[in-house]
Amino acid sequence: MLSKNQRKQILQLSQKKHRLASGLFVAEGEKVVSELITANWEAEMLFTTDTDFLEIAENIGWEEMKKITHFKTPSPVLGVFKIPLKKEMLNESVTIAVDGVSDPGNLGTLIRLCDWFGLSELICSQTTVDCYNPKVIQASMGSVVRVQCHYLADLGAYLESLEKPIFGATAKGNSIYKTTLPKQATYVFGSESHGISEVVSPYLSTSLSIPNFRAGDQAESLNVATATAIVLSEIFRSR
Repeated sequence: MLSKNQRKQILQLSQKKHRLASGLFVAEGEKVVSELITANWEAEMLFTTDTDFLEIAENIGWEEMKKITHFKTPSPVLGVFKIPLKKEMLNESVTIAVDGVSDPGNLGTLIRLCDWFGLSELICSQTTVDCYNPKVIQASMGSVVRVQCHYLADLGAYLESLEKPIFGATAKGNSIYKTTLPKQATYVFGSESHGISEVVSPYLSTSLSIPNFRAGDQAESLNVATATAIVLSEIFRSR
């Protein structure tokens, strides 16, 4: 049986300030929660409507689950986990950085993409949505356990310190299909609405774009997750 204090705390974790203050975040869905538990991330609370899920989970009814979910439709499993300690930055050969990405679904997908292509970190500006937002966690489908997100106050200066060429995805850059994309480089992707910020743009070595093959440029622009997937595919195509 859920207590009022538990319900209140779980719902408050939709806000970044409460996640930072408590050091906790919410994960929903059997796949995501299972990934976190398998990776030995510490669960503070674990609830399920499925009696066959895990013995350590507390069974509750659907009506109770509806009161604590962060989504319109609840999942049969919800966990409250401790935010893990930050790891050292790796400076992998391919560095992916995001600047001002505000959509949680896009950031979660970006984390999945990094995981798929074997990258273990994602560099983020502080204007990027928090990776422990419940919607980011769900969209990452558990990849958050293998991809560390690092948030930096001065994204441009850090990327410059890596001493690698910095490619920025823009609307008017050089075509990725006519540009050699090195495997020792940084690739920066901007926000859905405003692109790469004026603060970070001066650090770019080269601007890249994904050409629109629809006559008259009538096709809608690509979202940041789709654009990143295309660029990553091109970077790793020869491997």
